[in-house]
Amino acid sequence: MTTSKLRQRPAAVILTPAAEARIAALMAQAPEGAIGVKLSTPRRGCSGLAYSVDYITQAASMDERIETPGGTFFIDGASVLYLIGSTMDWAEDDFTAGFVFKNPNAKGSCGCGESFTI
Repeated sequence: MTTSKLRQRPAAVILTPAAEARIAALMAQAPEGAIGVKLSTPRRGCSGLAYSVDYITQAASMDERIETPGGTFFIDGASVLYLIGSTMDWAEDDFTAGFVFKNPNAKGSCGCGESFTI
C-alpha cells in the first residue's frame, strides 16, 4: 500500500516582512474580540475591485489563513482567485503609508491606484 504525503499548497498571497510587521502592529492594537486581519476585494472604485484590509472577529469557512509571526492573516474566500500570485507589502514615506499590492492578475487600475480590474 502506498501512502502519499499531502503537499502544502502555497499561499495565495505572499506577505513581505514589512507587511508581516504591519499585521503584527495591527494585532497588537486590535480591538477586543479581533481574531485577525482580513484581505478582501469588494466591488468599488473606478476600475471595479478594490483592496480592503480589516479586522475580523469571525472567520468564514472558505477564508484562506496565513499564519504570520504577529497573528493570523485571512484572505476572503471569494477574493482568492483575484489574488493568486500577488505580493502584499507595507510602504510608508513622509506623506503616505499603506499596503501596496503587486497583483499579476490585474489587467488595469485606476489613476489613483485605489482600484483594479481583472
